Amino acid sequence: MTEIRPWLERAISAEGRPSSDYDLNPERPVVSVSQLKPAAVLVPISLERRSVILTKRSARLRHHAGQIAFPGGKKDLTDPTLESAALRESFEEIGLHPKDVTVLGALPEHETVTAFSVTPFVGLVSQDYIPKREIGEVDEIFEVPLDFLAKPDSFRIEGRRWQGRKRYYYAAPYGPYYIWGATARILRAFADRLHDAGI
Repeated sequence: MTEIRPWLERAISAEGRPSSDYDLNPERPVVSVSQLKPAAVLVPISLERRSVILTKRSARLRHHAGQIAFPGGKKDLTDPTLESAALRESFEEIGLHPKDVTVLGALPEHETVTAFSVTPFVGLVSQDYIPKREIGEVDEIFEVPLDFLAKPDSFRIEGRRWQGRKRYYYAAPYGPYYIWGATARILRAFADRLHDAGI
């Protein structure tokens, strides 16, 4: 099997611009950078299975219930860095201990419609990792082949009405899973980088 770590490192280090939930929608509120709340997610990649680990959020949550997401969340005051926040949340949500992750670097920030500035960190996951979900937040932990998510044409543009207007977004349906919104936008930006980096 082709070694993928150099490919991932080339993609992460490539030039790029921040992404946004508004990329496909011309109308957006004026929000200053100082108003955005810092958050971080982990893009966990299993070298052994050549896959990306994702979660299906609990259907009982107040926000984004049942959606597909990366492990992660907002930066707490106790988090010294955004990377620390991503690793802490990953341990809490899917039982991924920091010792079982090698962080390769960060992708550009992603601005969400909920006024968060999310920094995605790409990490390689040890084969020793055993998934353990946080029952209150996560309904399921599953994996999607990296080769599928690395193809820009795995993503399509869809739309739905939200707050009285039609909004467009990226989506990448995979089997029973509907990956869309911020998660799909971050993955789409990463797919562009991976495509350009080759393998």
